[in-house]
Amino acid sequence: MGSTGLVAAAFTPMRPNGDIDLAAVPGLVDHLVGEGVAGLFCNGTTGEGESLTPEERQALAAAFVSATGDRVRVFVQVGANSLRVARGLAAHAGEIGAGAISMTPPAYFKPACVADLVECLREVSREAPGVPLYYYHLPAFTGVRLDMAELLRKAGEAIPDFAGIKFSEVDARAFAACVATDGGRYDILWGSDETLLTGLAAGATAAIGSTYCFAAPLYRKVMAAHEQGEPAAARRWQEQAADMVAVHLRRGGLPALKATMQLIGAGCGPTRLPLRALDPVAVEGLRADLAEKGFFDWGRR
Repeated sequence: MGSTGLVAAAFTPMRPNGDIDLAAVPGLVDHLVGEGVAGLFCNGTTGEGESLTPEERQALAAAFVSATGDRVRVFVQVGANSLRVARGLAAHAGEIGAGAISMTPPAYFKPACVADLVECLREVSREAPGVPLYYYHLPAFTGVRLDMAELLRKAGEAIPDFAGIKFSEVDARAFAACVATDGGRYDILWGSDETLLTGLAAGATAAIGSTYCFAAPLYRKVMAAHEQGEPAAARRWQEQAADMVAVHLRRGGLPALKATMQLIGAGCGPTRLPLRALDPVAVEGLRADLAEKGFFDWGRR
C-alpha cells in the first residue's frame, strides 16, 4: 500500500558553532509529530545531509529513529558520491530500525543511464535487506536526468526492496507516468511544497517537504479540499502556501526556512556553511514578510 499524508523533511538541529545538536532532536520530533505529519525524512536536502560527515549522519539518523519510536515512519537519506559511504549509511539505517531509506545518486561522477543507476541502487539496497528503498529524484541538484518510469520498471525487477521514488521535480506528466507504472505498484511521493496541488492532480497521495515542518495544517487543507472535490478552495489554500514559499525563497531559501522554526518557537539553530544563516535584521524582515501573508494566523492551525 502506498504512503499517504505529509512527510516532514526535517531540519538538522545545530549549535551556533555549526556542530549538530543531538540533544535537540527529541524536542524537534515532538514538534513535528504534533504537526500531524505522517512521517519524517532526515539527512535530506532540508537537513543539509550533504554538509554532514558520515558519522554525523549516522548519529543523527539514530537520534531521529530513537526519538520517534513507532509514532511515524522515519526515512533516512543515505545517498553520497561514494557508494561505499552510501552502503555504510544504509547498513546503519537498517541496524537502527529505520522505516525506509532514500538515496540520491552519485552526483559528481554521474550514472550515465538507467541501468547504471539501478546498479548503484542495488549495491546500496543490499546492505539493508528488508528496508524499503526510495530513489531520491532531484535533478536540479544532482544533474541526473533519467526516465523515472524506466527506472521503476528496471529497479523493480533487480532490487527486492525497491519501493518507489521521492519525486522532487515539477513534471506532472512524468510523475503521473510513474504513478501508473506496473498498475500503480510503486509508492511515488511528490516533493514540491509550493505545487502540492499539481502533484495531487497527477495522482499523489503523499508528499515530502520542508515547509510541512511548520505549515502542515495549511497543506492538509489543500489535500482535504482536493479530496472533497472543492477545486476553488484547494487552489486558494495552495496559493497561500505558494506565497509563503516565495517569501522564504526571496529571503534566502533554506536559511530562511530554518529561521522560521525559530520564529514559531521550535528553533533548530543555524545552517552550516556554505549556507549563510540569517542575521537578526534579516530574521525580523522575514517575520514581517510572513506576518503580511498571514502566516502567524493560519500557519499554526
